[in-house]
Amino acid sequence: MSQSFTFSVLATDGKARRGEISMPRGTIRTPAFMPVGTGGTVKAMYMEQVRGVGADIILGNTYHLMLRPGAERVARLGGLHEFARWPWPILTDSGGFQVMSLSKLRKLTETGVTFRSHVDGVRYELTPERSIEIQGLLDSDIQMQLDECVALPAERKEIERAMEMSLRWAERCKAAFGDQPGKAMFGIVQGGDDAALRVRSAQALAAMDLKGYAVGGLAVGEPQAVMLEMLDITCPELPADKPRYLMGVGTPDDILKSVARGIDMFDCVMPTRAGRHGLAYTRRGKVNLRNARHAEDHRPLDEESACPATRDYSRAYLHHLVRSQEALGAMLLTWNNLAYYQSLMQDIRAAIEARNFAARAAEITEGWARGDIPPLA
Repeated sequence: MSQSFTFSVLATDGKARRGEISMPRGTIRTPAFMPVGTGGTVKAMYMEQVRGVGADIILGNTYHLMLRPGAERVARLGGLHEFARWPWPILTDSGGFQVMSLSKLRKLTETGVTFRSHVDGVRYELTPERSIEIQGLLDSDIQMQLDECVALPAERKEIERAMEMSLRWAERCKAAFGDQPGKAMFGIVQGGDDAALRVRSAQALAAMDLKGYAVGGLAVGEPQAVMLEMLDITCPELPADKPRYLMGVGTPDDILKSVARGIDMFDCVMPTRAGRHGLAYTRRGKVNLRNARHAEDHRPLDEESACPATRDYSRAYLHHLVRSQEALGAMLLTWNNLAYYQSLMQDIRAAIEARNFAARAAEITEGWARGDIPPLA
């Protein structure tokens, strides 16, 4: 562990990077996938299980935590690490995306955004300074700037307006964050699907000399090809000695293709949400446990997995739990999915170290294409 925030690239294979982020609460092995703990909990999981599957860091959400239970209350209770019993690194997003997508009667100005809570209709104001203040009260280790994320497709004029304001907000967040050696504030590249705007945003943020950089405003409805094109354009404009975080992504295939373009960090609700809806991710592809074909299948999801949820429970039992809407079904499948995602990241890191990432990524993709093992006769 380090008493300051440091990032080291330990190995490369093409544009793919194997690195480490070191900070007082722990070391984050990259490429890293961050389980999403929106309201101070990774849904349907104990924190010991989250750590047990290999997660070095989780994500918390400023918007949800400021509404319930409130940032000041979390601070009085010792901060988010103590509150949630997760002593390792936490990244908090700024709340901006949720304000734009969830809140009622929002009004956006240069100062910030005022909105009514989707929970009880109470009016709030979120400015760049207040976002950083809330993240400080939560005591998160990596804090994100407040930005405006425009849903695609959108007019270029609107994308440019939001990108330019996000840059001004980044400067204000940087000033509010100040000098915190053991922590980091990341800027967020915006610009929609416009190559020139993405370059302008990335270059302006790089000039601010932040500790890390995120790529935002992707995986919001655009085709994967557009996302990858924007990464091809954006990543070369970001400092090679700073971590790069692709926000809200994604599927295992998205992760493989983004790592190949130089991305170091990911988060997504997909594995936890899928688990709560009966869908399992495995090295053989996705398995929908709602399907009747699993009703008498005694095989586990993967007999070679180190995860008990994956290895020790039959598909028939998991099918029964899902169809019966038993809470244990969501718990076991979420456990399986997060274990799979973390094993995928470990596989990626090992392949980059061995300098065979492209070949290994092709093998993983071919395994998905072959599909699940046919049911027993």
